[in-house]
Amino acid sequence: MSDPTRETAILGGGCFWCLDAALRGVRGVHRVESGYAGGHVEHPTYEQVCGGTTGHAEVVRVEFDPDELPYRELLQLFFTLHDPTTKDRQGNDVGPQYRSIVLALDDGQERIARDEMADLQRQDLWGAPIVTEVERATVFWPAEPYHQDYFANNPDNAYCAAVIAPKVAKFRARFADRLADA
Repeated sequence: MSDPTRETAILGGGCFWCLDAALRGVRGVHRVESGYAGGHVEHPTYEQVCGGTTGHAEVVRVEFDPDELPYRELLQLFFTLHDPTTKDRQGNDVGPQYRSIVLALDDGQERIARDEMADLQRQDLWGAPIVTEVERATVFWPAEPYHQDYFANNPDNAYCAAVIAPKVAKFRARFADRLADA
């Protein structure tokens, strides 16, 4: 049974392992699930999505309490976790599955996402145009079980050590006041 005091957001900003690892520690976030959305293939597999032909992005579905973490603040955190100015790319991860995308669940989320992106663009934080897609959410396909909480379960993985650990450490230092254990 779903909790009526919680909301859901679906966000993609490169590898879902990075978003998952960072957002799990945020106060107001109750659940993070890695998966795929925005594509045209039913029940896609990781291998299919990595091939770049299914149309899906690697995303996280975030269940959060809007009283503790308003949607706009969640988006602000999301935009610090990736580069929203690179089309179909985050670092060495290249392909449409790594695109920056907000999959809005309703008109309110879509409006807030577009407003937040316009505010960020005016601030010119990246020195380039924001290319994040904003679309209406359709089907979210959960990723395979081994992708869930991947960083915590695979700390010795080379990608985790080289890419995710520094990103999460920087995020946690910058937003220490937003962490559940703060």
